[in-house]
Amino acid sequence: MEIINPPGWTPPKGYNNGVKTTAGQWVFIAGQVAWDERERIVGGDDFAAQFDRALANVLTVLQEAGGKPSDLVKLTIFVTDKQAYIEARSKIGQAYRQRMGKHYPAMTLVEVKDLLEEGALVEIEGIAVIE
Repeated sequence: MEIINPPGWTPPKGYNNGVKTTAGQWVFIAGQVAWDERERIVGGDDFAAQFDRALANVLTVLQEAGGKPSDLVKLTIFVTDKQAYIEARSKIGQAYRQRMGKHYPAMTLVEVKDLLEEGALVEIEGIAVIE
């Protein structure tokens, strides 16, 4: 896996502009929200807590496929409130680093009007390549 950040560009913070892979098994992880094993949203209105659980769920699916956090090449994060995300960014960053270490795949953040699951504030989907 090769990280792609064009020379001369300002270095990205908390993500990379691209990830190049030449081989491996692809794993596409459906959008995960902050629910437990019985599909109950956890974390209430705590945006960082919901982010942490949604990311944990992504990693659980990836682990079940035989992968690890460093195999993720792309994350898409859907949020219902961009301002809440910005305000919780420090706690989100702590939760992210606790689960992912210093691995930053290509990432996209998208603000949406609503999510399918009642009470969900964040949904994360991923693509991984297990080499």
